[in-house]
Amino acid sequence: MSLKLLHEPETEDPILSVVNLIDIFLVIIAALLVTVAQNPVLNPFSKQDVTVITDPGKPTMEMVIKKGEKIERYKASGNIGQGEGAKAGVAYRMKDGSMVYVPEGEGQ
Repeated sequence: MSLKLLHEPETEDPILSVVNLIDIFLVIIAALLVTVAQNPVLNPFSKQDVTVITDPGKPTMEMVIKKGEKIERYKASGNIGQGEGAKAGVAYRMKDGSMVYVPEGEGQ
């Protein structure tokens, strides 16, 4: 048997450091859950469809669209879009704000 003196320092218990790490991870997890709950784009439980546009009109523009559980992310390339095609018709805005599309070439 060995006798301990009162002023002799105790060795640290390795379990205490593991408990401290678990406490730190719990705080980090709680912070992430609060962040996800406050951000409608990241919240998987939100029933709303959300569209978020960052830096509109700039070359770094980004658009995030959430429809139900599906999240799509679009990034601007900074280039002006172009394509091939032909005029398909004419659209008119009425006085009440509605739009009327008149196709070209049909029935003529």
